[in-house]
Amino acid sequence: MTNGELGSLALALMLVIGMANLMGHLFLRMRQPKIVGEILAGILIGPMVLGRLHISVADLFGANGSRSAAVLACFYNLGLLLLMFVSGSAARRVLAKENRRPTAWLLACGTALPFLLALGLAKSLPLHAVAGPNGVPTSVALVFGIAVSVTSIPVISHIFNSLDIMNTRFAAVVLGVAVLEDILLWAVLAFATALSVGSVNGALASTISVHVGTTIAYLATGLILMPGVLRYLSRSRWNVVAQNSPIGWIMTVLFAYVGVAGVLDVTPAFAGFLAGFGIAGGMKASERARFAEPLDMISKISFATFIPVYTALVGYRLDFTKEFSLLMLVSFLVGSSLVRLASAGLASHLAGFRGRDIVNLAITSNARGGPGIVLASVALDAGIINAPFFTSLVVTAVLTSQLAGWWLGCTLRRGLPLLSDSDLRRRGTTLEGILSEDANPVHAGSVVVAARSDHRA
Repeated sequence: MTNGELGSLALALMLVIGMANLMGHLFLRMRQPKIVGEILAGILIGPMVLGRLHISVADLFGANGSRSAAVLACFYNLGLLLLMFVSGSAARRVLAKENRRPTAWLLACGTALPFLLALGLAKSLPLHAVAGPNGVPTSVALVFGIAVSVTSIPVISHIFNSLDIMNTRFAAVVLGVAVLEDILLWAVLAFATALSVGSVNGALASTISVHVGTTIAYLATGLILMPGVLRYLSRSRWNVVAQNSPIGWIMTVLFAYVGVAGVLDVTPAFAGFLAGFGIAGGMKASERARFAEPLDMISKISFATFIPVYTALVGYRLDFTKEFSLLMLVSFLVGSSLVRLASAGLASHLAGFRGRDIVNLAITSNARGGPGIVLASVALDAGIINAPFFTSLVVTAVLTSQLAGWWLGCTLRRGLPLLSDSDLRRRGTTLEGILSEDANPVHAGSVVVAARSDHRA
């Protein structure tokens, strides 16, 4: 890479990271999800805005096939990996007894029902209009079902943090469902991408079955076997990397997962999620305390640098003047939201909630956020969906997240509880809190006592 190419790349990264953080900060000040501002930053610096002002965006970001474009693509994928890694790290969740019943109902009815309904309607819907070059009917239908059912862990976590309700029972229920839901839906997306890869390689039954089997085996190993293996490796005295450089050990594990996924031809996004799940899920209380600060540092650096690059470049790829269908967007946004809201509302009612509690849970569960955007980008890169549907999925993720943030903020500003049984609270749903859970039982008890007088539970 020449000095000129390096300078252009540095200017491109300066523009992307600076604009993404600036817009993200402005949206946080407006009590909107940060990720929405980051996507808008990508739209502003992309061909849709700067390109219309006759500013050559390609000269700065590099044409396809150039070295600068390759490095930016690397940053894009690293941001995606870290976003999935942080989400996987938050999946270390021990459900309290009072949350198990609503979590089970919200997962079984609020998530499974819209997914199965979407699959059932797939044959009667013109899904060929949203299919990409590798979009076999089954893979397109699966992506469609996931898009209707998914709930965002990162965006919901951002909203809960900004509203200071991370320690409430409401947050515990929603995040508990989202964690289990994401594990199941990422497995389904892995199956869908495996089908698309099989179709590219000739649609041979043997090719598809081998790739699907490999992907499922990779997921099962990462969810069941590897957390225990990583727990052993992390506490071993001979492991000087883990003992002396926890951040170095965590990043080594992440890239090991990605490397194995690459060899097996498994979508790298799943590697990031499983690495985070394995690191956090395999730890005991003492180990969680040791790794809490390193994981928190990785999370802060990721959300300040690499993840904004990913989300801004997602926005950069959006062009409403060329690859956009208003009818497709409105149809999917309205239809999927109605199905999701009705399903989550029914699940909340069956779980024993009543009145405004049901509305709060339903609207929050409809926030697609980060996973909705990751789903869109992974499906587009795999050739399962086309560009107009990609745009529709991203815009739907943005709008549903904004609605959830606005609704919860209005509810709290009016002094209304998110759940009526406001004294049933848990601590530790931030990343650092999750990892240090059980390390400070005295503090946990004090939070429960404090909850009795807190109207925001």
